[in-house]
Parts: sequence; C-alpha cells; structure tokens
Amino acid sequence: MNILFLTNVPSPYRVDFFNELGKQCDLTVLFETHSAKSRDSKWKAEEFKNFKGVFLKGIRCGEAEALCPGVLKYLNRRHFDCIIVGMYSSPTGMLAIEAMRLKKIPFNLNSDGGIVKEESEIKRKFKQHFIAVASKWLSTGRGTTEYFKYYGANPKRIFVYPFTSVFEKDVLKSPVNEMEKKLLREKLDIPEEQVVLSGGQFIPRKGYDLLMKSCEGLDKNIGVYIVGGEPTEEYMSLKDKLHLTNFHFLPFMKHENLADYYKAADLFVLPTREDIWGLVINEAMAFGLPVLTTNKCVAGVEMIDGNGAVYPVDVNWGQVIEEWIKKNDKSCRKSLDIASYYTIENMARVHIEILLNR
Repeated sequence: MNILFLTNVPSPYRVDFFNELGKQCDLTVLFETHSAKSRDSKWKAEEFKNFKGVFLKGIRCGEAEALCPGVLKYLNRRHFDCIIVGMYSSPTGMLAIEAMRLKKIPFNLNSDGGIVKEESEIKRKFKQHFIAVASKWLSTGRGTTEYFKYYGANPKRIFVYPFTSVFEKDVLKSPVNEMEKKLLREKLDIPEEQVVLSGGQFIPRKGYDLLMKSCEGLDKNIGVYIVGGEPTEEYMSLKDKLHLTNFHFLPFMKHENLADYYKAADLFVLPTREDIWGLVINEAMAFGLPVLTTNKCVAGVEMIDGNGAVYPVDVNWGQVIEEWIKKNDKSCRKSLDIASYYTIENMARVHIEILLNR
C-alpha cells in the first residue's frame, strides 16, 4: 500500500509513528516546515528510517504552518493508494483539501483531537467546508468524533485510533514499589515525602498559574515538580510571592532522565486550560501513575477510567492533590493496562486496519 501523509513539522512522536507505520506500507510524508517557532532547540526529530520525508517549500504563516503550493504535485491518485491530511487547518492543508475536492480525489482526515467551541456561523461553515468533504475520518476518541460530526463528518465513516508517543517497551510491566520510589528520590535529591509531577511549557494555556495559586497552603511534605524548560519571570515571581518552597521547575530533559522522575512520583497533574490531546498523560500512565487533569484535556477525558480524575479548570488543585495523596491510591495498575493499548505500534497497526477498511 502506498500512503501519502501531509503534516506540519517532524516532531519526535510523529517521526516515531511514521517510522512504525512505514514498516507496514510504502509511506511518503510531506512536512510544511522544519520546526515550530516556540519549541526548544532540543525538540527535534530523529532519523527518518522507514519512510520518505519531504520538506515542502513555502511561505511560513504561523507557529508551525506554511503555505506550500508544491503540495499540489503530490495529489495524484495514480501514485498513492491512500492520502491522509493531518493538518486541515493550515494553509497547505486547506489548499490540498480544496484541490482534492475539485479533482474528486478521496482522502482521509486525521486529527489528534478536537474541542467544539462557541464560534460564529461563518467560522463554523468555513471549517465544515474543509472537514466534511473527506471520505474517511481518523479520530482519537469520543471528543474528537463529536468534533468531526459537528462539522459534517459521516458518523459511519469515523474510525478511532489510539493516539500516543509511547512505545510498547516504554510501558512498565508492573507498578513501581515504594522502596524503589524512595531510592529514586534519594538519587534525585528530592527532599519531600510525596511527589507530584507535571510536564509542559510555561505558557498560560497549561494552567500552571492556577496550580500554583491553589497550592499556597499545600503540605510542604508534598513536592511539586514541573518539567517544562525555563520558567518565565512571571512564574518565578509567583513562586516567591506565595512562598512555594516545595515547587520545583525542572528543565527539558531526555526520556531516560525524565523516566526517573516519573518512577519517583506518586501522582501526575496537568492543570491545563486546553489541550487538544496532551501526550504527557500517555507518558505518565506508561509509568503507572494516577492522573489528575481538567475536562479541557482530551487525553484525560479519553484515557482516565478509574486511574485518576477529571476536574473543571478552576478546581482547587491543592485540595484535590492532598485528597489523592491521602488515599494512597492503588489505581496505577489500571494506568498501565490503559497505556498498554495506547502504543505507537498499536497506533500504526490500527491506522493500517482503518485504511484497508473500504
């Protein structure tokens, strides 16, 4: 099977997926740009091993999008059995969709996630114009499926796949015991008795200001460790103002180093105001952690099932963290069970099954 996949940038998790998918088909991936503007220089893709990667030339139009007219020469049904558009909201994605609509070329629309928001009728119609014309839709779950349906997708042609950045080998076989956690905390110089971990950029959307403000009275024996690069002056000032001596900001780190923090933690928290997915949820579950997040995190809504909880954005995080710590919750086995389905290998396998399902 010859597959053409259009996306924006070669982020590491996408390259991992494409390398896995390329084991099962002849895969060509078109990238709009080389990288996203806001990403750390260490955030880069590994080698393209099992697929042909093509960087289109064009005019950059946003954070990670560009207008690349060169995409048009690839849209030929004689060369590819399946075409997948992964960035339908970018200028290149819209150009490709419009061209395929006019030429009556069938294509599949892939989405990492989707949240229906209040918007004008004109904007809704504009989105519907590009989303509804696909022949098949690849969804990450219930929320994304409702999003597709809202914009005119045929419910009978929507297929769900497990979205992730985690390999099978990265999912622990069993939960980390208390003795191992204690030894890891000593190794990492963690002074607190319990550890709450989080991960993400220090930007307003991630909600770390909400987490900090609601944790002013958090028990000092509970340490909160946020891995997300260099915090801005705003976050540093807020930490000092609230005397959050048990809050620690950690730099971006490689997977093998971050793994020790996941294993040393008791709980994972993502206080996001909005995440179209939230891959850190997958990663936390792969290490057997119970997860707390908001109802604006698609990954949390899809993956949390007895192994954590989903709250409104304005919840008192300090209170719910202490409640979960006191529970000494044993739901980590459930996190591992769920994570074992959400693997890159399974993500690629399900994609092939969907594409073969005519």
